Amino acid sequence: MFAVDLDRTMIYSKRWFSEADYATAVCVERRDGAEVSFMTATAAHALTLLNSRHPVVPATARTVAQYGRITLPGGPYRFAVTTNGGVILVDEQPDPVWEATVAAAIRAESAVLDEVLQALQARISDEWVRKVVVADDCFVYCVVDESKLPTDFVESWHHWCQLRGWQVTRQDQTIYTVPRPLCKSHAVLEIKRRLESTGELAVAAPFIAAGDGALDAGLLATASVAIVPAHSGLRPGGATVTAAHGARAAEEILALCLVQHRAGVS
Repeated sequence: MFAVDLDRTMIYSKRWFSEADYATAVCVERRDGAEVSFMTATAAHALTLLNSRHPVVPATARTVAQYGRITLPGGPYRFAVTTNGGVILVDEQPDPVWEATVAAAIRAESAVLDEVLQALQARISDEWVRKVVVADDCFVYCVVDESKLPTDFVESWHHWCQLRGWQVTRQDQTIYTVPRPLCKSHAVLEIKRRLESTGELAVAAPFIAAGDGALDAGLLATASVAIVPAHSGLRPGGATVTAAHGARAAEEILALCLVQHRAGVS
């Protein structure tokens, strides 16, 4: 089983491509008619091949709607994880049982979203926040002007959230505020459990995960084989780091997965 983050792990904007690679790139996402995300032709072929042989689970912090803009090569994908683990898509439809499970866990362990959102809005300013987005009523993220972001904001906000069962992570210009029970690893392990229960996946079968950001850390820690692209700041213990940076990192990640598959590891 291969669980993979999308943005800057498997799919990339134009700036992550060399001129030569972009000339043959495969568009995988359009927004308002514009092409915005791509894969190299080699990566697109490898993903198609991998999904034909092995369960591949896209796992993203994107909302359901944002994920819906993507057309991954080699689809359809039977399972996908969106909203940082808040939603499991089964044949492209949200699974209500999983949503109820997540909601119950958040109620038991974390402050309600409205309380957190109200506290956040009291601490931010239009001078340095470009937008605030509530993701599928599960978590909230801010896109900020990094040059104007107060130096102590992330630390002080993290402290407030930590006391209320939420966590704060930053990836470049995006600051995520997420309830502690909400994570990709929980959702991916639930999919793994379901595949094992139907006999589609051996109970003892390890699985591979790839990701580039702080929100992927739990997933990478859970996986038997963890892979991070070289341009990521993550360096989890025991993980394989690609030699390639940018869009070509996806090629290397998929090549490693195919080797593991042939070896019977995944």
